[in-house]
Amino acid sequence: MTWIHFSIVGALYCGLAVGFGAFGAHALKNMLSEYALGVFETGVKYQFYHGLALLNLGFLASRLEGTSLQVAGYSFIGGVIIFSGSLYTLSLTGHKWLGAITPLGGALFIVGWVSLIFALAAKTS
Repeated sequence: MTWIHFSIVGALYCGLAVGFGAFGAHALKNMLSEYALGVFETGVKYQFYHGLALLNLGFLASRLEGTSLQVAGYSFIGGVIIFSGSLYTLSLTGHKWLGAITPLGGALFIVGWVSLIFALAAKTS
């Protein structure tokens, strides 16, 4: 994946997060419990944060080299799919077993941030 692809995915994630957030605030407000709506909103927040991270990562990758940026990008993409996706599905279906999958997405987020730190630290040396 080239650097611009990370920015494209980031913009897509952010746009979808805005749409999902509006959907949750309006369409789901009267359909879900307060707890389920909170779970849904957590998925939206993390999707938006990591969409912004991907946008920035795309611009960084146009200036820096190294596999750490690729690892960070793929980790953020996978993290959103697993973390936010499992929270969306959990809140909409009530299937509690999906809560066991969510930490895998969180672990991918951490891998992504650590990889980004390595990529930036390598530039300083």
